[in-house]
Amino acid sequence: MASTRNKKSQTYKTDRREFCKKVPCVAMGIMATSGVFANFPGDLALPKNSILKNEQIMANIVTAKVISKKGSCGRHKVGDEIIFTEDGVQGKICIHALYSFLPKVFAMMFDSQFPWLEDPDVSTSACPDAYNPVVFEISRKKANTS
Repeated sequence: MASTRNKKSQTYKTDRREFCKKVPCVAMGIMATSGVFANFPGDLALPKNSILKNEQIMANIVTAKVISKKGSCGRHKVGDEIIFTEDGVQGKICIHALYSFLPKVFAMMFDSQFPWLEDPDVSTSACPDAYNPVVFEISRKKANTS
């Protein structure tokens, strides 16, 4: 993992793709809310042999597609697609659904693996509204690294 240290401010710059591969999403959430990332030395969490040299890192494109809807959701219909890239989000999405699966989207953007999935590039996530559930299929398209 590429990591550089600024001697004046004692802060570190860490390659987030490599960081996401090595640190579980739950741990990242805990560290983010506790302020650990403020001066986090990335080399402590990642082995030295994972250093990337002169490689342009691109995030995967992740798409969330509505595959089922029950009840009276006023925002989504079956077939709606939302596209997540490093540059932002394309499409409209309910804030409650977004918050429920955003950690998974972020993890999939940077090649995290979920061992319980049959297809490592496709997962599902349901809206947290139990009375009007909307189910999303979350899929990643590998970034072109050439």
